[in-house]
Amino acid sequence: MLHPKSRAQAWIQTRRLTKLVLLGRRHLHIMPSAKNTPSGLRILMLHGYTQSGQLFHAKTRVLEKHLLKFFPGVSLSYPTAPIRLRPSDVPGFDASTSEESDSIEAYGWWRRSDTSNPPEYVGLDTGLESVAKILESEGPFDGVIGFSQGAALAAMVTSLLEGPSRKEAFSSARTKSPLAISYPPSFESLNHPPLKFCAAYCGFIAPGERYLGFYENPHIQTPVCHFIGSLDSVVDDSRTQALVDATGGIATGGIGKTQVVTHPGGHFVPNGKQYLDTIAAFIKQTTVVSRDHDSQEERVEDMDVPF
Repeated sequence: MLHPKSRAQAWIQTRRLTKLVLLGRRHLHIMPSAKNTPSGLRILMLHGYTQSGQLFHAKTRVLEKHLLKFFPGVSLSYPTAPIRLRPSDVPGFDASTSEESDSIEAYGWWRRSDTSNPPEYVGLDTGLESVAKILESEGPFDGVIGFSQGAALAAMVTSLLEGPSRKEAFSSARTKSPLAISYPPSFESLNHPPLKFCAAYCGFIAPGERYLGFYENPHIQTPVCHFIGSLDSVVDDSRTQALVDATGGIATGGIGKTQVVTHPGGHFVPNGKQYLDTIAAFIKQTTVVSRDHDSQEERVEDMDVPF
């Protein structure tokens, strides 16, 4: 469950930082420098609720710098969600006491409706369709990194790209519950290989029977690294743990097993060196194994990074 007071505080911080970045562009793509040796690594970066691609980039510059150090030539894509939010979409936000309340630079991949039981993600098809278009036009991507709502979406996208077994999972869910959604149309004809990894910062599972197809029969098989703040007051612990439980995949050769990393902080992407090294090692493990499983020169146990 999302806590209104914490969400309102997060909104205020977001608005302050928004003024520091350019808001005219809906999509930010960080391309490698021509002088760098291309790694060929492509990562999709999915922002949280009330953010934008530009803002998420501003908040993850330390992470970007660290990834560039470990993966020269890495390409990061920061799309902005297609749903522009209203002040009323932000819990705890008082439009009457805020300037420019009718025109806020805040976006979401969907809106949560609590009028249904279980809650429904209104606009999820639109959010997934926007991601599918990016995968088609800029892919293939090696992996995805998401924060909060973007982490929940990252897990969904990772699941959808796992192939025929996932389509069967959605069909199976439909037989169990009339509420269960079908496999998203925007991914039906998408030509994109399975992702090699997913990193979920402050992620959570979609609630109820509607979204079982993403998570069950089988669980998400792609390696996932979860980063959880022990002081996170925005996302309920049970929903985060439910997402962890739904991800149990192991990469080729047994390397890249789903990881859970807890940091002594709140609802944010940690930039301490140990956490940056962890995500770099996780990405290297999953991508090295996928690309060069037989190589003896880049065995994970020989890496000079902690994990």
